Amino acid sequence: MSETVTSSGKTPVDFWFDPLCPWAWMTSRWVLEVEKVRDIEVRWHIMSLAVLNEPKLDELPEEYREMLAVKAWQPVRVVTAAWQKHGADILGPLYTALGTRIHNNGEGPTVEAIAGALADVGLPADLIEYAEQEDFEFDAELRASHKEGIDKVGQDVGTPVIAVPGSDGEQIAFFGPVVTPAPKGEEAARLWDGTLAVASVPGFYEIKRTRTKGPDFSNL
Repeated sequence: MSETVTSSGKTPVDFWFDPLCPWAWMTSRWVLEVEKVRDIEVRWHIMSLAVLNEPKLDELPEEYREMLAVKAWQPVRVVTAAWQKHGADILGPLYTALGTRIHNNGEGPTVEAIAGALADVGLPADLIEYAEQEDFEFDAELRASHKEGIDKVGQDVGTPVIAVPGSDGEQIAFFGPVVTPAPKGEEAARLWDGTLAVASVPGFYEIKRTRTKGPDFSNL
């Protein structure tokens, strides 16, 4: 049985993100809107596109391989180090600071953007040293957090992963939803209610439609 309420009496919503992913960023902003109008509490966790794609790097286009080899590791290492050294409560604020710089401000996942995000939330500047630490001190913790999230939905999806307690107390977990722009207010609440409704059906597999517009990936 999973936890069905937090210490504050709200429904826990566990959200796994990679700070590099623009789709996870959009979904995270939506979930924060839902938090304003539904009795939920978002708990942030780390997953890694670099870890997810390790077994199939040779199958990926060269440009994507290069991105995963450097850009995908740097922000997630720094976020993991911040989590390990300063606690899980820093994950939400740091993710917001990082995502605002990387995605909203168009800075991309640069070392400068990561350093700026650390400063934005008052974290020690020397955490940036973990960005290029190849023998990463907290690699086991990063991989354990990633595995916890991805095991709930399977290896064929990416980030974000969301998990909520179901009516029987067991978690309902799903990838997405992928949404842009992030809806607000009652529109955000309606999407939340509908997502939970379909995800709670045991035989439900997938809803999908053709995208005509999406976020700008050019800064990644």
